[in-house]
Amino acid sequence: MSESLKDPNFLIIVADDLGFTDVGCFGGEIKTPNLDKLGFDGLRFSGFHTASACSPTRSMLFSGTDNHIAGLGQMAEFLKRFKDKQAFAKKPGYEGFLNWKVASLPEIIGNERYYNVISGKWHLGLDEENWPNSRGFEKTFTLLPGAGNHYKKNVHFKDFLPFLYAENGKKLDPAVEIPDDFYSTEYFTSKFLENLKDKEARKGRPFFGCLTYTAPHWPLQAPRETINKYKDVYADGPFELRKRRLEKSKELGIIDESTVAHLVETHKTKIWDELSEEEKKYDSRVMEAYAAMVDELDKNIGRVIDYLKETGEFENTLIVFMSDNGAEGMLMEAMPNGWAHAKKIIEENYDNSYENIGNGDSFVYYGDLWAQAATAPRYMYKMWSTEGGINCPLIFHYPKLHENWKGPKVVDQFCTVMDIVPTVLELLNIAHPAPNFKGREIYPPRGKSWIPLLTGKSENIYQDDEYVGWELFGQRALRQGRYKILYIPKPFGSGEWELYDIKTDPGETIKLNDVYPDILDELVSKFSKYSYETGLVYFEPYDEDTKVNRRIIKDD
Repeated sequence: MSESLKDPNFLIIVADDLGFTDVGCFGGEIKTPNLDKLGFDGLRFSGFHTASACSPTRSMLFSGTDNHIAGLGQMAEFLKRFKDKQAFAKKPGYEGFLNWKVASLPEIIGNERYYNVISGKWHLGLDEENWPNSRGFEKTFTLLPGAGNHYKKNVHFKDFLPFLYAENGKKLDPAVEIPDDFYSTEYFTSKFLENLKDKEARKGRPFFGCLTYTAPHWPLQAPRETINKYKDVYADGPFELRKRRLEKSKELGIIDESTVAHLVETHKTKIWDELSEEEKKYDSRVMEAYAAMVDELDKNIGRVIDYLKETGEFENTLIVFMSDNGAEGMLMEAMPNGWAHAKKIIEENYDNSYENIGNGDSFVYYGDLWAQAATAPRYMYKMWSTEGGINCPLIFHYPKLHENWKGPKVVDQFCTVMDIVPTVLELLNIAHPAPNFKGREIYPPRGKSWIPLLTGKSENIYQDDEYVGWELFGQRALRQGRYKILYIPKPFGSGEWELYDIKTDPGETIKLNDVYPDILDELVSKFSKYSYETGLVYFEPYDEDTKVNRRIIKDD
């Protein structure tokens, strides 16, 4: 790279379970002025893909390779739950933490050249040897498990949302080492800024910083005054919100005008029009709390941007903002016994009355209809290998690269979370160290650098003969060029491979098996190759007699 592009700061911001159109510059009504300015001034990626759940995505983010290689072939929580769990025992890639057969990005960059900082969710290993300070981060403040109360409430649980925080390699005692006025989004940001402002620790180095928020992951909790900003905004329900989001995202160029949205599918016994007025009021209040969490997320990102501008570092900071997977539709509700234990704890320990929604001693989540308002036109949401689960919003802001960008401000190129490692390394002229790193054998990245596209040297990130695969919870998919194959096990899907043209049909509405049987066969064969390359373990998660409520809602 040229001299002017050397040694920028890096700021990777990860939202947790954020919906595709939640942010204003992607079509949402939530107040996100800071992210909107980043998005409109920079580039908005509409073809960005992740895993369908959080820890697998994070393993891909830091390693640049597939989650089945990096240790999160399945989420650690689900390795304990599925009936086939013995199939994963001692299998490489199914350790349940970011394993040592990959090198994390901050490890590769190193602490001599960069000041590596993380604040927020980790979810890549609970044991001390797998904490972020062992994977290249110099300063750390992290929630170790996958979710937690956003306030300092109910911190006594051991097996349900454990309040486990570690700072700089030391596990914290929340009773004395977490302040009483703790709110996750605000506190993660304060800790991040505290470390950036520590001149003695930073020693003049550029920083590689990760702000990995737990918002807007359930439980939906936010300051009362922010929740009240959204009073009655959602009073007409999720279907009307979905229509507004679709119209706005088309207007903004996030999706094509001709795109056909997938029909809404629900596991609820009643939909919006069948609710009583009190039930509608309650349900819309839950969505108000969700919107407030996104609002607070944006507000705190603004604090970081302001600091970077004050210090003159903003123009030389490459900022990536992303969601780790599709919106949370709470599929676990539909799984037999999958959510029963949690429901019991919630009922016994939390106050979910209307007046208390959003407070630290409440525990609410917004469900599959609100989630599909955010993922439309795509099908379904988090935990699904459909586009609704893996196609996520991404904002890229770095003027030194995009100021001469000749293409549209919305980049519809297919790309993945695995691409961030090779992009950063190419920008820094650092070769990935595979196959050996610090005395251990490691895998190379499977992702592709964005630099050739951004500098005009290539028209595509992935070439038409290159493929990317996915698998979690028994759901499988593979993308090559414009085509995607998808396998959803019964009873949630057909239990057969299905072929779609994602370029013209991101909603996965038109099955092309009979139109292009040769392409279907070719991609199924590629999935077998992908499975071999990554060590994927096949399993079927549901018994033949598993029953689910499934209701498809036709558009008006």
